[in-house]
Amino acid sequence: MAQKSFRQALNEALHHEMARDPSVLLIGEDVTGGAGANGEKDAWGGVFGVSRGLLGQFGPERVRDTPISEAAFIGAAAGAALTGMRPVAEIMFSDFFGVCLDQIMNQAAKFRYMFGGRARTPLVIRATYGAGSRSASQHSQSFHSIMTHIPGLKVVIPSNPYDAKGLLLQAIRDDDPVIFLEHKMLYDTVGEVPDRAYTIPFGEARVVRDGKDVLIIAIGRMVLVAEEAARLLVAEGISACIIDPRTTSPLDEETLQEFASEIGRVVIVDESNPRCSIATDISALLADRCFDDLKAPIKLVTAPHAPVPYAPNLEDAYIPTPAAVADAAKMIARR
Repeated sequence: MAQKSFRQALNEALHHEMARDPSVLLIGEDVTGGAGANGEKDAWGGVFGVSRGLLGQFGPERVRDTPISEAAFIGAAAGAALTGMRPVAEIMFSDFFGVCLDQIMNQAAKFRYMFGGRARTPLVIRATYGAGSRSASQHSQSFHSIMTHIPGLKVVIPSNPYDAKGLLLQAIRDDDPVIFLEHKMLYDTVGEVPDRAYTIPFGEARVVRDGKDVLIIAIGRMVLVAEEAARLLVAEGISACIIDPRTTSPLDEETLQEFASEIGRVVIVDESNPRCSIATDISALLADRCFDDLKAPIKLVTAPHAPVPYAPNLEDAYIPTPAAVADAAKMIARR
């Protein structure tokens, strides 16, 4: 199986679906990739290089640059989805959800409900998230918890190239609005990805690593942090199981409960801020449903309740580390 980057996997998914289904189109700011290239279109393939080659293959009618107005083009994408298209709208940074939150929260997420189930909204909104790229507070936040809170949205957070391709293919084929979040620090990570098209169902968690002493539930990029923490724990004689939920809405509650009850010790790792977060939500869920099986308090390892710093040393301290995850696991494994 070929080794491909996270970026390449997403690009392949877009190519597959645009070739398969003429109703799929890509819109967003600079998705044709001409900026900084002496006017040459598709020279880079968007700000993050994900849409390279799409313009040349599918033309400007289906790969469209938009004005710098998320409210305008997300509203247009929602309307296009209602009328039979399958738009993929790219928001450069999830921090800009605030600009178009009405179009997402009060329009796209509500169409099926308000129209008695007769309206479909097959809309995918791709956006980057997360700290680590020295992009400061307004371009580094993790808003998956906020999006998960909104009924009517599906929220997808892949952690590796294989899942990125399969989940994006599933998202484009889904008949409901999907928020598809891509961590900026994952674009260059590499893994095995088939050339063929394949889908990964929403709401099915992935068991990343088997273990018997501690269960680590990790979101998005934090799966890589959890894997490094598990390697550190081996030296301490602690065996860690890691689960990647893949999607936070729908959430695979059954798998999380099964492993939490079996192992009895749980650490939840999430880069988003801790108050009212996915980490606290999963913690409450497991505390409610697995209380009698828990052998120690559930531990959370998250970013602090503060904006993302710009200073490199502070940003590094802001992001959960393998050492912090390992310390939390050791604390409860020895109880």
